[in-house]
Amino acid sequence: MPLAAAPPITVSSPDGRVRIEFDLSRAGDDNKVPRYRVLFRDTEVIGPSRLGIVLGDESTLGGPCEVAAVETHSRHETYEQFPGKRRKVTDHCAEAVIRLRELAGINRKWEIVVRAYDDGVAFRYRFPAQPGWDKLVIAREQTEFSVPPAARAFALPLNGFTTSYEKLYQVTPAGELPKDWLLGLPLLLEYRGGVWAGITEANVTEYAGLYLAPAGGGNLAARLSPLPNEPKVAVRAALPGVSPWRVVMVGDRVGRLIESDLVLNLSAPRAIEDTSWIKPGKTTFPWWNGYYEENVAFKPGLNTPTMKHYIDFCAEAGIPYHSLDGLGNTAWYSGPIVPYEGAPPTKAVAGLDLPEVLKHANAKGVRLRLWMHWKAAESHMQRAFPLYREWGIEGVMLDFMDRDDQEMNAFVRQAVKLAADNRLTVTLHGCPKPTGLERTYPNLLTSEGVLNLEYDKWDKIGCPPEHEVTVPFSRMLAGPLDFHQGSLRAVRPEAFKPRNDAPLVMGTPCRALASYVVFQNHLPMVADYPTAYRGHPALPALAAIPTTWDDSRVLDAKPGEYIVIARKSGANWYVGATTDRKAREFKIPLNFLGKGEYRATVYSDDLAAKHEMATRSETVTARSSLTLNLVSAGGAMVRLTQ
Repeated sequence: MPLAAAPPITVSSPDGRVRIEFDLSRAGDDNKVPRYRVLFRDTEVIGPSRLGIVLGDESTLGGPCEVAAVETHSRHETYEQFPGKRRKVTDHCAEAVIRLRELAGINRKWEIVVRAYDDGVAFRYRFPAQPGWDKLVIAREQTEFSVPPAARAFALPLNGFTTSYEKLYQVTPAGELPKDWLLGLPLLLEYRGGVWAGITEANVTEYAGLYLAPAGGGNLAARLSPLPNEPKVAVRAALPGVSPWRVVMVGDRVGRLIESDLVLNLSAPRAIEDTSWIKPGKTTFPWWNGYYEENVAFKPGLNTPTMKHYIDFCAEAGIPYHSLDGLGNTAWYSGPIVPYEGAPPTKAVAGLDLPEVLKHANAKGVRLRLWMHWKAAESHMQRAFPLYREWGIEGVMLDFMDRDDQEMNAFVRQAVKLAADNRLTVTLHGCPKPTGLERTYPNLLTSEGVLNLEYDKWDKIGCPPEHEVTVPFSRMLAGPLDFHQGSLRAVRPEAFKPRNDAPLVMGTPCRALASYVVFQNHLPMVADYPTAYRGHPALPALAAIPTTWDDSRVLDAKPGEYIVIARKSGANWYVGATTDRKAREFKIPLNFLGKGEYRATVYSDDLAAKHEMATRSETVTARSSLTLNLVSAGGAMVRLTQ
């Protein structure tokens, strides 16, 4: 007998504070339309919201239907994530599989899987193979997220589905989000009573990327990135099929969302058996500084002397990788960067003796990384990636995807897998947010998908301090984050002007140091030119900051204003703190430390000092507190060693 008249199906988190409810007929609705809502303690994070899929023939999964069966499960397991924000990850949740059957048409069967974790909920659609339904064509989703209109949204309005996610965040009540906005994910939400939530997605495989469209009154409607040549179709797949997870992170402090492993837990387990060759580290990236250099006997550019110069710097400073990218609109493999015109990424431009550069790098103990347009990879990676392995290349950066439709998502997954097969790590630029693929393929070290310090090259607003302290609570909720980091040539925000060569950044050198702790980035750039670093007292500290972590804890935070985060590497801890344009003082309890005494080395702002940086050391224990003073747009970095 159908169970449609039963009370809501409720799935609660292991600690009982988070729950997701599923119902077919809320508020007097007789159409038996599936809905869900999410609660954290006594706060309704997501109000009654519709679920459903519109198929290619405009029929709907989510019209009148009945619950045919419910299966419940629990999960409690641990796994290792390397590199990551923590090495040991716990996956602990309750799950229900809700089997539905249409009450009209061919009575198709479909399923909704829901999970409740201590730090959020997730749900996905499943489409079983069955007689009379032999392929999956999805036009759009009817998924909704009904948010209280008064909730404060940190929104990323985009121009369309062809996007690199490089926009500034706008903060507004959810009920006032303009209906013509298309919102990128993750979306951060602040509720009354100190509750926070983040909406995103995980485990995107044979599917289109998810966006949200405000529909008024706090209602947010799902939008799927359409196929490039079929604007009315988002997904074409065989049956059985499955959607990505729709994810709602929750917490009673915003730092809990940054600490969450929810996106990883919802992603497929590691597909690489041997990961010993994956070695996170820092890399140069000369494109950012425009190949600027001072007092050298050669003309900087895409040539052999320049590459040897950078390699020598890497060897001196302890930077393991040098990136070969492009200059102006010329790629290292010749031809324009954009649009890509077919040049194979296996032969360097005239004047750049790649075998000689590789020989020099090998002699210095430095490895090369190679940038390429994604179309160059698409056309040539089957030959190029095995060749790179022969050459000893460490990894590749794929750029200018600017899409996450089903076809592009399939390409990225294929490229990352092929790279893993050839022991190459991967960085993605010109891309949307991550969705957990780094759990399956941990050779995917980092992704862009954010407005970052490259905008200091050409935009009069640049990358402002308040944006930098919004990104950890929004884009970084989705996964590792690349940011064109590392310049120590900082100016006061009011003195900033964009320039392409040797661009300036807003803030202080200590802010740059802190960013290597604040941002989860397993291949962070040291993006400035060698002379800008040589002799600077911050360089040894910068080079020594780890690029993967055993644990991460947010100590104090307020989106758009400041963040203080501690990360553990082995027996040592690192603390990074950054602020907006307001100077701040933090008194940080060190109760996260282990037993015994630690040596705290503190790098702090001092605008009167030669390099605007002061260094002090003191002995501390878990019972101690540290005081950190940050100037406007400043930062602090602390190394705690036993």
